[in-house]
Amino acid sequence: GEYFVTSCGHLLQNKELIRYLEESKFDAILTDPVLLCGAILAKHLSLPAVYFLRGIPCGLDFEATQCPRPPSYVPRGFTQFADHMTFLQRVKNLLHDIPDIFLCDFAFEPYSKLASEFLQQDVTVLDLLRQASVWLMRSDFVLEYPRPLMPNIIPIGGVNCAHKELPQVGHTLLIHAMIGFCV
Repeated sequence: GEYFVTSCGHLLQNKELIRYLEESKFDAILTDPVLLCGAILAKHLSLPAVYFLRGIPCGLDFEATQCPRPPSYVPRGFTQFADHMTFLQRVKNLLHDIPDIFLCDFAFEPYSKLASEFLQQDVTVLDLLRQASVWLMRSDFVLEYPRPLMPNIIPIGGVNCAHKELPQVGHTLLIHAMIGFCV
């Protein structure tokens, strides 16, 4: 964890690289939001952020996208519960979230501090995550519990994907090609 924050700090302190990125006029940033450096750059450069991920610890992806995830109906990871739970299982499912609150605050706090210093404004991890224009989720509801998706969340992975060759396209059409990759 600390290695990634330190690496991100070094990248953000590289004035020559930041100037190059500012002058290049990119269309968007495609990044994994678990390592929030790309999200910090997207905010700094005022670019749309496209997040490519499997999931974020502690359900931060649910919170950032405002997807409903009631613990009385949606089983938490590693609990092995199904969508039909007894009362006791629902209570255990609810209690499963409590350690995550403290763990994630501790784990992601360095990114919040780094972003606030670099952007010269108070920024939380959720602020960075909420700026996403599109979430490309590498999940598969065949293997996982189905969940509601917000309009800017596109499932693109899983066992239901056949191998396809991507056509040669310009960089502005890359997202359309990625979205069409899984049928």
